[in-house]
Amino acid sequence: MSPVEQLLALETWAVVGLSDNQGRAAWDVALFLQRKGKRIVPVHPSGATVHGEQGYRSVAEIPFPVDVVDCFVRSALVGPVVDEAVAVGAVGVWMQLGVVDPQAAERAERAGLTVVMDKCPKIEWEGP
Repeated sequence: MSPVEQLLALETWAVVGLSDNQGRAAWDVALFLQRKGKRIVPVHPSGATVHGEQGYRSVAEIPFPVDVVDCFVRSALVGPVVDEAVAVGAVGVWMQLGVVDPQAAERAERAGLTVVMDKCPKIEWEGP
């Protein structure tokens, strides 16, 4: 099973960068995941509730286990988010299209997490 398939099979997705701004890709992708039966957890400095799910200001604040930390942040900011995913015991990290940090990916993989980088789960689910 590929890393993409491994992560798409998991249930609880912390979506970092997800706010109530409907014009952002995170909003649309999170709704797509939710409609596919995934539990989404909004993570944004605002802590806003999105798609009916309680939001948190950081991955570390989520009071229950998450499987995938889905990163809608710039490449320059993704390293600390990946480190949080490792610290909370996530199964995997998904870095969205255009989000690339090979050093952060390597840290996550060394810690045993499955990593997908520079891809979108909605596109991967629906196929080319």
